Amino acid sequence: MKRFWWLLVAALVLAGMVLSACGKSSTPTPEAKQPFVFGMLLVGPYNDHGWSQAHYEAGKYVEQKLGAQMLYVDKVNPADRPGTTAEQLAEDLVSKGAKLIIFNSDDMKDAALAFAKKHPDVYVIHASGDVSWKEGKDYHDLSNLSSVMGKMIYGKMMAGCAAAMTTDTGQIGYLGPLINDETRRLASSAYLGAKYCWEHYRGKDPKDLKFKVTWIGFWFNIPGVTSDPTQVADDFFNSGYDVVISGIDTTEALVEAKKFHDQGKNVYAVPYDFKDACSEAPSVCLGVPYFNWGPSYLKLIQAAQDGKWQSTFMWVGPDWKDINNPDTSAIGFEIGDALNDKASDAVTTFIDELANGLNLWTGPLNLQDGTVYLRDGEKATDQQIWYLPQLLEGMEGQSVQQQ
Repeated sequence: MKRFWWLLVAALVLAGMVLSACGKSSTPTPEAKQPFVFGMLLVGPYNDHGWSQAHYEAGKYVEQKLGAQMLYVDKVNPADRPGTTAEQLAEDLVSKGAKLIIFNSDDMKDAALAFAKKHPDVYVIHASGDVSWKEGKDYHDLSNLSSVMGKMIYGKMMAGCAAAMTTDTGQIGYLGPLINDETRRLASSAYLGAKYCWEHYRGKDPKDLKFKVTWIGFWFNIPGVTSDPTQVADDFFNSGYDVVISGIDTTEALVEAKKFHDQGKNVYAVPYDFKDACSEAPSVCLGVPYFNWGPSYLKLIQAAQDGKWQSTFMWVGPDWKDINNPDTSAIGFEIGDALNDKASDAVTTFIDELANGLNLWTGPLNLQDGTVYLRDGEKATDQQIWYLPQLLEGMEGQSVQQQ
């Protein structure tokens, strides 16, 4: 009898365990949340130490901050991918799960617009464009499309100041890409910064400052299509220009400056776009104005993920509290090892002046052909700066593309 009760108790315990196990298996296990997938089309190599790498690093920043997943295709340009369009590559990224596509170049403006119209259910970011700017000249009312650009006019002013504080010959070269609104305003900003520091910090006559722009025809070298940026940089250094400011996506100006410097010539360069560009040739690098796309991309992609997306235009300046804060500042400037202490102090003072309201886009300013651009005391509007029709008076170089 005692054995019977023990068997009965054991049977009841076993039955309870079975029922308990059955109860657990009947409750669905929640699936792990899938990361938000975004795609990025890069006009150049993802590791170009310039424009495209700055965007790529921003994508990695978003992955880290948001737990999102980036898919990317680099070298999206006619030379590297003949017969393939940015729209086709965007379609491929969507087929792989991307819910948002970043087109990272002005060269992709038409493709971004066409893709956004064709895919209203896919979020689109166009970097450097104006199609989402209601006050702009090319506004398109598309709820799934946003435009973003950093106010690099400030970074270029800082570059110009560093060049002016360093040059011994009073000759500064500017290695430009192709000619459009963006490149004219950035080259002109570098000139304004150089002229201001030349006059106010070095006490020299602006008429004695020579500032020449040479355009290569695209954002980076395409053999047989563009002018060779290496040759353009060499031509500058061989003809008395001792500082070259780069406006292209890649680092030829810096590489060539080092080559001449190693031969005993006092020449320097200011690269562009990417925060760590100086590491390629620190001995000749005066500093680098760079884009920090991470905070802007994070804001837009998080809004898309959270269902709070709104079409917007972002032309974002530095965080003047700390222009090199990676979480808040869209534009930064890293002072280079080759900038001497006196020049470095001047550039730092200049940055403080900008932070406190110094506006170099104030008249009197004329366009290159002598046309009045801004009257005495007149401050340029965002539209006047964005759509600058010519280089400024005092600059040498083409203002419009010759046919």
